[in-house]
Amino acid sequence: MDNRAEVREFLVSRRAQVSPQQVGLPAGANRRVKGLRRSEVAILAGLSVEYYTRLERGAISGASDQVLESIARALRLDDAERAHLFNLASAASPAARPPRRRTSKSYVPHQSLQWALDAITAGPAFVRNGRMDLLAVNPLARAFYKDCYDMPGQSPNIARFTFLDERAQQFYPDWDAFAEVTVSILRTEAGRDPHNKELHDLIGELGTRSDEFRRRWGAHNVRHHGTGFKNFNHPVVGEMTLAFEGLEMAAEPGLTLTIYTAEPGSASAERMQLLASWAASEYGHSVRAASEKTRTDG
Repeated sequence: MDNRAEVREFLVSRRAQVSPQQVGLPAGANRRVKGLRRSEVAILAGLSVEYYTRLERGAISGASDQVLESIARALRLDDAERAHLFNLASAASPAARPPRRRTSKSYVPHQSLQWALDAITAGPAFVRNGRMDLLAVNPLARAFYKDCYDMPGQSPNIARFTFLDERAQQFYPDWDAFAEVTVSILRTEAGRDPHNKELHDLIGELGTRSDEFRRRWGAHNVRHHGTGFKNFNHPVVGEMTLAFEGLEMAAEPGLTLTIYTAEPGSASAERMQLLASWAASEYGHSVRAASEKTRTDG
């Protein structure tokens, strides 16, 4: 795969984020570039300037793990950025093979997975892919993402909802932060699975229809998104602060199980109970019935 432009833009963007002072170099008075110069990265990585220049221009195929590690240290990459660099190098290899992953349209959750999701009754639980399609949900997640499911003519996709549906501005009180996270997840997945046509189609759609997405996509930020707290403003029950845990599924590479929970005894927990009651009245206790309703409405 020819991903030289992707490699070049990523390395240039990371180089621009490291100041000379951070790595013990003099800033100088006539510095014309933001961040480090190529020559400075080469010195810090123990590489010749000529070789690093070739790498930054995208000729990363064949770079050894030792070279990639040296560049990661020189550019002070975090774990997600380092993994992304290795993914880009792997994708550039002539021997690279696309991972075997099912498309969102063909994915059908195992019955045991649906049983496990339905057994989680205190908070939303769902399975998504790196493209941010909602592939399997419990009833609370179906109710939690009701607006995402209600987008006309579209399968439920968190990224599409975030950038193309005005209701997302209300659902996410800190929309800017959610937008950054969403783009970073997609950018990370694009490095990990560069042959995914569905993913590239989604990125192209969002880039064409959303200036906000296009601007953030150009920043080349990546991240691992595993745990933390988020604020929501649900259209039925109002504001909630929820903890989340994202778990990679060993049986389904590329898929993530995410669970949202509220602090016990908190106002958010009370509102989650209200949402559960609303979900029971709206959808019943079967996520299969909710999914059938979505297909019928769509």
